[in-house]
Amino acid sequence: MLSDKKVIVGMSGGVDSSVAAALLVELGFEVIGLTITPFKIDNQCRTLENERSCCSYQSVLDANDVCKQLGIEHILIDLTEIFREKVVNNFISEYLSGRTPNPCVICNHTIKWYAMLKKADEYNAKYVATGHYAEVIKNANGEYLIKRGKDLSKDQSYFLWMLSQEQLQRTIFPLAGIEKKQTREIAHKFNLPVKNKIESQEICFIPKNDYRQFLSEQVPDLDEKIGTGKIIFQNQVIGAHKGFPYYTIGQRKGLGISYDEPLYIKSITAEKNIIEVATIKEIQKNGLISLEFNIFSNELLSSNSNLTAKIRYRDIDEPVKCEIHENKLIVNFQKPKKAITPGQSVVVYHDDLLVAGGIIYNSF
Repeated sequence: MLSDKKVIVGMSGGVDSSVAAALLVELGFEVIGLTITPFKIDNQCRTLENERSCCSYQSVLDANDVCKQLGIEHILIDLTEIFREKVVNNFISEYLSGRTPNPCVICNHTIKWYAMLKKADEYNAKYVATGHYAEVIKNANGEYLIKRGKDLSKDQSYFLWMLSQEQLQRTIFPLAGIEKKQTREIAHKFNLPVKNKIESQEICFIPKNDYRQFLSEQVPDLDEKIGTGKIIFQNQVIGAHKGFPYYTIGQRKGLGISYDEPLYIKSITAEKNIIEVATIKEIQKNGLISLEFNIFSNELLSSNSNLTAKIRYRDIDEPVKCEIHENKLIVNFQKPKKAITPGQSVVVYHDDLLVAGGIIYNSF
């Protein structure tokens, strides 16, 4: 029988997950820290990984130091192969298809929660926890929903839309009602070794956040295979690009073109290695379609009242109407939306509740 006083905490070696563990210890839980290593732990890791990344060798050491400070067990799980298959290969494949992926969303569902729940079952722990700024609530219909964290500037509900009902019902987010400033204060209170650690803003497996360099290293002869291509504006060739995988919808900088007003990438045609640019007005669309989506509450989604959506993490919510038609999630924006990007995630909120999310397939 699973113990409701036992919890597996995903430990990245950062401040947030460390404080989450500390708070659960303070609440009387038997806490086990779990660090997922999507690489082989050896001396090479010191040079292969960004030291501030949540996947770095140093971060594994940091997580271990925090667990020692808190007096809790620390376990490692090597998911090198599945991480490569589910996250890294998908990342590469999406860019080579002219799309812009969101690896953190996929990692949460297929890697982090998979690993935490597997260990939770082994340790007879009922719950798992992370340092995400979000909250799990259960509504009157018995549905588990994700609520935005109190600190809206740090709210991470956007990255959690793939989580299933089974995953959510066993999840605790200790930082739900805490602001980032308080998190630092709590880290100092517990004298955690990472209390002054700088927060990483990068994709964990991309050194120096340079995805273009990563792609060129991971795909042999990428530049030779794809080569330079045409930049098209109003059906005219106005320049050349270095290869479509190195660009994304809405991009303005680094195009090497000039015009009397700013031009942005409107579309990427991977099979022809062509990038089309347009003015800001021309890259605005009225809506989007998602073929791969997750709905937390059909009732709230279909009500079409107080619904807003965002199409990237740092995006600002915009009012929307939604419908499900022929197994497609269709999101209509009240006002035209700039740079809706295939491969990125759209999340739909009813006030502060995340009611649906999906991967953007195309826009209209």
